[in-house]
Parts: sequence; C-alpha cells; structure tokens
Amino acid sequence: MNIEEKINGEIKTAMLAKDAKKLEALRAIKSVILLLKTSPEGLTEDSVAKALQKEVKKRKESADIYTSQSRADLAEVEMTQAAVIEEYLPKQMGEEEVKAELIKIIASVGATSAADMGKVMGAASKALAGKADNKLVSVLVKQLLG
Repeated sequence: MNIEEKINGEIKTAMLAKDAKKLEALRAIKSVILLLKTSPEGLTEDSVAKALQKEVKKRKESADIYTSQSRADLAEVEMTQAAVIEEYLPKQMGEEEVKAELIKIIASVGATSAADMGKVMGAASKALAGKADNKLVSVLVKQLLG
C-alpha cells in the first residue's frame, strides 16, 4: 500500500470517528501528496518525506510564534497537527546516532577545522536526508569541528 492509499484510508477512519483534529492534519498531508503528483519531482518516498518534514517544521515554527504571543490554544492545534504528520515520517535518528555518523563523514571528507564545515554539511545533508533534523546536524558539526 502506497502513502496515498494509506492516507485516504486514514481520512475515512478519522471521518467515521469524528476526529476533527486528526482529519485536518491528514487532509494537509493529502494536499501535499496531490501537489507532489503534479510537480516535476513526482511522487516518490524521498519527495514525500521532504515535503512532510517541511510541513512539520512549519507547524512547529507556528506553534513557537503562537506560544510567544500567549496563544496556547492555537499553538496546541499546530503541535497536534505536527504530531499526526510525524507519524508518517521515517523514524528520526537520535543525537548519539547522528554524532556517530558525522564522525564517519568528517573522517571521509578529511575535515580538520571549522573552515571545512561546508564540505561536511554537504555530505551530511545527503547521507542523513530524512533521517535527522538539519538544525541538529549543523549544531553537532560545529561542536565536532570547533
């Protein structure tokens, strides 16, 4: 079963259960999938993962803004949607796993100082795409090279 069929089934289930919060997030995922189907990139697992990660990131950033503006009600909606979308993403690597991968990448590209961060980030972005948050990767690379 591909992701589109899975989401359609989940939408039906959420409608029958009258779970409005989950339904809203699932419809957002369906919207992303429909946009990908018409894009030049096409509907692939990688493109879906990247798009869903962007959606999660947008919702978390919105929740942070709402929280800073003392709008906990709106922040809760965004975080709920982010949690639902995250269920359809591949499992993210932990900090220790990312650090171990980065040590291997640093050794393979021959990086020795912070000046080599661009080379390391380029290789790490490709190797850890969809598996780790780029912000975490960036922070860890700075620590390791610093």
